[in-house]
Amino acid sequence: MIFDDRVCALGEGAFWHPDRSEFFWFDILNKTLHSKAKSWAFDHMVSACGWIDRDTLLIASDRALFCFDLTKGTQTHVANLEADNPNTRSNDGRADPWGGFWISTMGLTAQPNAGSIYRFYKGELNQLFTNITIPNAICFAPDKSCAYFSDSGAKIVWRQPLDDLGWPQGDRQVFLNFTDQDFGPDGAVTDANGTFWNAQWGAGRVAAYDPKGQFIHAVALPALHTSCPAFGGPDLTDLYVTSATQNLSDQDLANTPEHGQTFVVNAVSTGLPEPRILLD
Repeated sequence: MIFDDRVCALGEGAFWHPDRSEFFWFDILNKTLHSKAKSWAFDHMVSACGWIDRDTLLIASDRALFCFDLTKGTQTHVANLEADNPNTRSNDGRADPWGGFWISTMGLTAQPNAGSIYRFYKGELNQLFTNITIPNAICFAPDKSCAYFSDSGAKIVWRQPLDDLGWPQGDRQVFLNFTDQDFGPDGAVTDANGTFWNAQWGAGRVAAYDPKGQFIHAVALPALHTSCPAFGGPDLTDLYVTSATQNLSDQDLANTPEHGQTFVVNAVSTGLPEPRILLD
């Protein structure tokens, strides 16, 4: 079950590169991008990515979106991301089926309502939603009908209808409500059947819900703060999950060394390949 035993303070951005057949993830607080074979350190916090081509990722940092060449280790600036606000950073993000990239921001100390969600599409970055405390769970229905996103602080996941070009259309609806639970919704991904797989911070699991929001089952993991899932592997049937040590006591960490590690569970469901991001 343990895919990689390197401990992340805040593992995030689980991503299976379909053109490289390779898994990537971030440790936000330690400003690092990981793969199984290598790690890359950055000067700023980095949190999420998508793929432009085999060797190039679009990465979100606490100040910008930039292209990163995996072979050369070079960066090319694409767009500012709240570069004038030193109190926020990027958080959750995912490519959409139209070649865009949705990325969220949040306060460095999770200040209430300091977060937003943006969409980078055809060379432009547009703000979609504001006044969110911890934006997470960004993913898309396979039929392109809607996007999902959450506020981990409010413990709500929303379903947002989309138009034919992937822009929000109409009002969002509550999809899942966890206000009576002692965990919060973190990162999420949909599978080929439209099932919504949600990493649940504080619950040590990834839980599956059908498109109507009905609970199906959960995959238990040994790390309490599961943070982001992604489907990968040769047939996209393996579930990769990041986790975090953030906000855990020294005693918790001593008792459970798996906290902060990265996991893989085989033959869970069948995912979808992540869409390629189009820069213009």
